Amino acid sequence: MNKKIVPDPPIDTTTPDPETSRDEDLLRDRDAIKRALDYYLDPAPQYTEKPRRPSTMFMIAPNNDTESLLVNACESLASASVLTSDFAAELIGPQRHKAIAIQQVIMLAELAVNRAVDNVVPT
Repeated sequence: MNKKIVPDPPIDTTTPDPETSRDEDLLRDRDAIKRALDYYLDPAPQYTEKPRRPSTMFMIAPNNDTESLLVNACESLASASVLTSDFAAELIGPQRHKAIAIQQVIMLAELAVNRAVDNVVPT
């Protein structure tokens, strides 16, 4: 009563030619490589980088000279430094240390902008 319900699959007597299968594999590999390169190196137009268009909401007049821009940046940094210092005076503990660190970074940026102003307009 050991009857087999499913018959055996037919035996494949043909063996693939190794040279033919190798050629087919190489062609398949080349196609895959080409698709991968096209995907990464030649992206579709929808993925290409679009030209940057800066916002015009807060725009600096293009005819301002470098000295004026640097002086304005220096004054803005000085104001930020004073504000941060005043804010740090009201804090205690680690929060105060963080605010003072931020104030020092602002102060270093202010010194760099001051040096740039001196380089643009020597006194």
